[in-house]
Amino acid sequence: MLRAASLAVTLSLAAAPALAQDGGQLFNNQCKICHSGGFMGPNLTGVAGGKVAAGSFNYSPALKAKGGEWTDENLDAFLKGPAAFAPGTKMMMAVPGDENRAAIIAYLKTLK
Repeated sequence: MLRAASLAVTLSLAAAPALAQDGGQLFNNQCKICHSGGFMGPNLTGVAGGKVAAGSFNYSPALKAKGGEWTDENLDAFLKGPAAFAPGTKMMMAVPGDENRAAIIAYLKTLK
């Protein structure tokens, strides 16, 4: 009986919609490992509102060719599907969930 109750709780939690988290927490959990300014990804300080592929990081030709600025819309599209936004980009990880992407974008705007 206890096993059935435990299974029911586990299934209900798995079926519950994901709650939006704090953008800083999401960034630290999902992005920071690659975006600390090393060879894996550029430091993202000042990225929000800045030019796409700006700075000294070795960006992919696909992202360099994309051009433009990192608007909220562009950041959202890139985080939702990096390869769809800039086919050939080096970034492979997407951020699922509209709320989570919005939280990360809001956090990126604080990095000045």
